[in-house]
Amino acid sequence: MAKVDDFIVRQAGRDRKPGDLLRRGLKLTHIRLIAALADKHQISAAAADLHITQPAASRMLADIEKILEVKLHERHSKGVSLTNYGLAMAQRASKILMELTNIDREIDELKSGVGGVVNIGAVTGPAIGCVIPAIKKARIRYPNISINVQMETSPTLVQELLASRHDFVIARIPGDMNPQLFDVHFMGEETLNILVRQGHPLLRKDHVTLEELRNYDWVLQPEGNLLRRAVNNMFIKFGVPMPDKILNTSSILLTSVMVRQTNAISVAASEIAEFFMDENGMEGVIQTLNIAEKMHIEPYNLLNLRHQTLSPAAQILYAYIRDETAGENQGVWETR
Repeated sequence: MAKVDDFIVRQAGRDRKPGDLLRRGLKLTHIRLIAALADKHQISAAAADLHITQPAASRMLADIEKILEVKLHERHSKGVSLTNYGLAMAQRASKILMELTNIDREIDELKSGVGGVVNIGAVTGPAIGCVIPAIKKARIRYPNISINVQMETSPTLVQELLASRHDFVIARIPGDMNPQLFDVHFMGEETLNILVRQGHPLLRKDHVTLEELRNYDWVLQPEGNLLRRAVNNMFIKFGVPMPDKILNTSSILLTSVMVRQTNAISVAASEIAEFFMDENGMEGVIQTLNIAEKMHIEPYNLLNLRHQTLSPAAQILYAYIRDETAGENQGVWETR
């Protein structure tokens, strides 16, 4: 019986023509609701996004399921989860809404010359090393482009990209994510540096051991963070116990203040360390320690959604960012 039902469903799908969903009543508000539900996981929150009541959203959801002839959601104690059908529709819905946003942006850009809005995300190191120099160059030639930058962890940035809230991001693809969802351009590996204040006692030494490092207070990213794992692995590799006193924070500002005002030690990407030491940055108020073991973390990439065309303004900034690493990454491959 199940095989007969499957055959009927497949045959019905073949008989339908393009545009059937529109003729059967699918509307833009339906698409917006599914996208909001995938993001919020609550009918009430999704309804608020659409400025409608919760009962109206529930009725609309029932209408969508009737049009599609499948169950899109399941209710549970913590809210709503989408079925496989719902997830498939939500992914398409996000792309449709992003394309509509792009149409609006491109029309505005054509009206005003080269302008428009670009939304990007980046992990901290390349944000300083690549994004800021690219923005400075883009602003000289294209002053009408408005740029929004989010600095976050890779998992958050990739989710924001999948939700079509960013044009592209500089991040690492999470291990549980299918890389085929993205166009990937390799940007580079990230080297970590040990940070201390100017005048720190350990700066008097030519080389510093891990045993000496662990005797000081540390300021580190929370457990599970990529930088924190790199520090943990360094101590584990050489059989040295982790420092006893660790302040956990994801704030770069708090980290820099603690390192600047105390003998605490921290770790940061080389781009951040260079900013602290550069005369155009913080003029050396924070220095790096010379240790025998260099720490590296996995490479980061320039990511945008596959099969999605960037707006003219986004293409301009994308090209400037790629140019920032063109010299050092010659010969590397990319996937498209």
